Amino acid sequence: MRFTKSSNPVFNSKTFEENSYSHSSSETMTVTGTVNKTLMMALLVFAAAAYTWSNPSMILIGIGAIGGLIAALVTAFRPKSAAISAPIYAVLEGMFLGGISHLFQAQYGPIVFQAIMSTIGVLFAMLFLYRSGIIKVTEKFRMGIFAATAGIGLMYLANFVMSFFDASFLSLANTSLLMIGINLVIVGVAALNLVLDFDFIDRASANGAPKYMEWYGAFGIMVTLIWLYFELLKLFARLSSRD
Repeated sequence: MRFTKSSNPVFNSKTFEENSYSHSSSETMTVTGTVNKTLMMALLVFAAAAYTWSNPSMILIGIGAIGGLIAALVTAFRPKSAAISAPIYAVLEGMFLGGISHLFQAQYGPIVFQAIMSTIGVLFAMLFLYRSGIIKVTEKFRMGIFAATAGIGLMYLANFVMSFFDASFLSLANTSLLMIGINLVIVGVAALNLVLDFDFIDRASANGAPKYMEWYGAFGIMVTLIWLYFELLKLFARLSSRD
């Protein structure tokens, strides 16, 4: 069997390709199991974030950012290790988010709570739209979100290169209406990635993916949620700077 792609780079068809597994139904991935593991990872993110929020340190932020990237790459390229690497990713990303959120709060005012609640609100809104069938995941829809996500990735890359020449166009100092509009578009694309992630996990579970993929599925959801939160944080920072 081969699963349809998600625009989330964590989820791709190769990850769920048919293997020589011989597992019983009790050893296969389920939606409930994936939800439980997503909640566990969310708790790890919040716990680690609470620590670095109370004990802000550039060293901890740096360890969280670099370590989180390494853990993400390990999980992405070796899904069988997800039961170990995904929780590690959650802790490290929590360290990064807690520290960076503290810095944002200190500079832009009380925007962190807004970003957290908005992220949770978007998550449940997308889940409702997906479960109710208001948003139907078709092949054209998938390809459209995939293209949009890839375009955003290229924009991030171009901005990173230009930052070496002091020409970053995604700087938080850019509070123009155009930049705020771009920020909103990115938030929208991140939100729609959640819909694709839900659909992908449903398909993987229905087709009997191995049990360890529950952790991998939870990891993919957390990658999207963290991206969404960070983009919302930047959006509220820009809006605060315009007041």
